[in-house]
Amino acid sequence: MGCSGCSPLGCGDKGHCSTGSCNKMNTYDWINTLDLDDPSEYQFVEVSFKNGARKDFYYNDPNSHCTTGDLVTVEAQAGYDVGTITLSGELVRLQMKKKKSNEDRVLYRVIRRANERDLEKLDEARKLENASLVRGRAIAQTLDLDMKLGDIEYQGDMKKATFFYTANGRIDFRELVRVYAKEFKVKIEMRQIGSRQESSRIGGIGSCGRELCCSTWLSDFRSVNTSAARYQNIAINQTKLSGQCGRLKCCLNYELDTYMDALKSFPVRADYLMTKKGRAVLMKTDIFKGLMFYAYEDIAMRGVFHPLDKERVKEILEMNKKGVHPDDLTSFVEIKPIDKDAPLGYEDVTGEIVLPDTAKKKKSKNRQGQGRREGEGRHNSDQQNQAPRPQRSNPSGGENPNNPAGPKPPQRDNRPQQRDNRPPQQDNRPQQRDNRNPEKRQNPPQQNQNKNVAGPNQDRQNPPRPENTNLENTPTKPEGQGNENRPEGSKKSFHKRRFNKNKNKPNNTNPPPAGA
Repeated sequence: MGCSGCSPLGCGDKGHCSTGSCNKMNTYDWINTLDLDDPSEYQFVEVSFKNGARKDFYYNDPNSHCTTGDLVTVEAQAGYDVGTITLSGELVRLQMKKKKSNEDRVLYRVIRRANERDLEKLDEARKLENASLVRGRAIAQTLDLDMKLGDIEYQGDMKKATFFYTANGRIDFRELVRVYAKEFKVKIEMRQIGSRQESSRIGGIGSCGRELCCSTWLSDFRSVNTSAARYQNIAINQTKLSGQCGRLKCCLNYELDTYMDALKSFPVRADYLMTKKGRAVLMKTDIFKGLMFYAYEDIAMRGVFHPLDKERVKEILEMNKKGVHPDDLTSFVEIKPIDKDAPLGYEDVTGEIVLPDTAKKKKSKNRQGQGRREGEGRHNSDQQNQAPRPQRSNPSGGENPNNPAGPKPPQRDNRPQQRDNRPPQQDNRPQQRDNRNPEKRQNPPQQNQNKNVAGPNQDRQNPPRPENTNLENTPTKPEGQGNENRPEGSKKSFHKRRFNKNKNKPNNTNPPPAGA
């Protein structure tokens, strides 16, 4: 933001302006721009510090020849400070009256214009504020204090630092001040401010795209509540109605008086209208056009809105007071015909600006990395939608007995192939001595001719089985299921068949006696 005495880019690197109109919360000194000599000039001036973050009134000696826009050195409680004169002359009298400040309360005066050494020391103080703010927040957090440091302002002579903080209640910062004084080696002053004052000191850009009102021109903060949003028919959305300070936006009060005056012409207690079709409920109100939208409570007619003029609503309310119910609200709706020859309020650019068509990429259906359930569902759906495969001819020329119409197609063997070239595995286990009868070890295993003979597992000690006394009910073994042709050394398959055979074998033991 630049003024008449600055370039369009602003006031330079140091943030100082020759006219003072680039500071925050600034008042335009229009009398000073006229270059008129005032014989009875007012002896008090308004001085701003840190680009308008703080302002105060000082006594200006006529011999100092300081005017609006000059960087001056003023007295302070301990040492001196450097600021900019923003107002001088009769406008200061009006400003002091507005802020209810008397001349007797002005204790300090303007010493002189600031020299180069004063400006260099002021720049050093401004560069030190950011690092001190970060360190101060860390110290406050270690002491478990429920407070938030918003800004730090060093005095021009770097002998005093003012810490501005926000908190929900009172804070006992006596220990904190001692730690700060030991850390920063300056005089410490703690000042509690509100969230709106914090936003005005820090500044920023609002949702409207302009600088915050509280940091540019708004000097007094009025209370804002949600009733201001209800009168203006604004949706109660806390995120949209809140500003950067976390409170309701101050701009909700700007047009509230205009809305209140416009609502006086609307009918009162017009939430319901009685008709022969049913009761109609007020859905919304257009204050600018003077329309009120009603909808029936019946579910079949709830989606239709009937825009009624506020004068028509007053007529229906008078009819309802007399006990008269109109047939329908449609007869009261004023539908204005569209005039095609009427000039448009904007320029028609249809067809002049056409965006090019962009080719959309098709998404691949078979994506890798999908979940197991999703893959199974897609696999099942593909199997259901899969068309039958055509039959292939048999290359061997043989006929398929199950399909007399044509040869049987070859079947694919999807089983993994066995590796024949695997290296022989070496048995590194220690050899065990066999103290059994050498005759049993030398003789080859006899073929199992009887189902009760264990074959090569004769040495295994099995638990004794109950004797089957009822030989007549013993089921006979069908032919072709014996172990006559079992190859030698196939112990695993033999045990598996024996286990399945014994598992399915019925228990033919004698039943328990009656009454047991």
